[in-house]
Amino acid sequence: MADKWNLIGNEWAVDMLKKHVTNGTTRHAYLFAGPPGVGRRTLALRFAQALNCQTPVEAGVPCGQCRDCKQIAAMQHADLSVIEPTIKDPNSPKELIPAPNGEIRIQQIRGLQKTINLKPYQSRYRVLIFLRFQQANIEACNALLKTLEEAPSYAVLILTADNPEQLLPTIVSRCEVLRLRPLRVEEVQKELENRGLETDRTKLLAHLSGGRFGYALRLLKDESLLGRREERLNDLQSLISASRVEKFAYAEKLAKDKESMRQAILIWLSYWRDVMLRTAHAQTPLVNADRNVEIEDLAQRLDLSIVRRVVSSLEDVLEKMERNVNSRLLAEVLLLDLPKV
Repeated sequence: MADKWNLIGNEWAVDMLKKHVTNGTTRHAYLFAGPPGVGRRTLALRFAQALNCQTPVEAGVPCGQCRDCKQIAAMQHADLSVIEPTIKDPNSPKELIPAPNGEIRIQQIRGLQKTINLKPYQSRYRVLIFLRFQQANIEACNALLKTLEEAPSYAVLILTADNPEQLLPTIVSRCEVLRLRPLRVEEVQKELENRGLETDRTKLLAHLSGGRFGYALRLLKDESLLGRREERLNDLQSLISASRVEKFAYAEKLAKDKESMRQAILIWLSYWRDVMLRTAHAQTPLVNADRNVEIEDLAQRLDLSIVRRVVSSLEDVLEKMERNVNSRLLAEVLLLDLPKV
């Protein structure tokens, strides 16, 4: 079924949503949960197309070519609203601009409360998609709860989040929850090879994606992502043997951009998890397959307890960054605690 929606993976989710469309049993609210890059937004847009396509190929299967399908794909449809985390525009503090490290705010929800009560302009359903809703502040969550309770029959709300546990239970309980899962690494590699890419490249992208096909495509399209990853991993190798002064200097530089620091921590976390796998003699494929030699070397030099502590420290930093603990202090403690090899 997934191929009819032009999607890779999570066929069960496509099948369920298709049945909701064809049987007229569409819920008023859905939560698509899963790791970033697993296809949450793409699935939401395909679902919106299936709900509003003018000329479906068959029941519940959008054509992808009519005006509604094209406008929804471009997220420029009159009856589609896409809400994502924002920050205040530094040049105009009253304005909000999208930002990966931002938050969904109450004024965004309030603006939608007016829109949702208007009947669809050109389609059957008014669809509202809330991206990365785990980044909504508490005021926005409470405002959305009221919207969920009073949504009209022609409105469909779709939330995306890393996992349901990050959201208020009262919100989750009012949604149909679909937990999306990554593909096997081999499946991602095969799909990339079907696009004409050489095997060495597809193998690396598939492993780095962790089975998230959407993230694999991002890596493919944006060469700078691989470049930044390479730079951060090279930095990590240098930091392991760096002096205290060098670590303090790096921590100061790293903490200046919170989102950049978060991305660096995620890259380092995937690397140290690989080291932990090899230290524990697990047969699980490495994410950072191109760094196999140095990962094996570290695994031979370090005890499993030490590696586990590093992984735990990295996870702790990510959690504390979400709670706005001082980034520079977190970076300094993390780097100073790196094991000497």
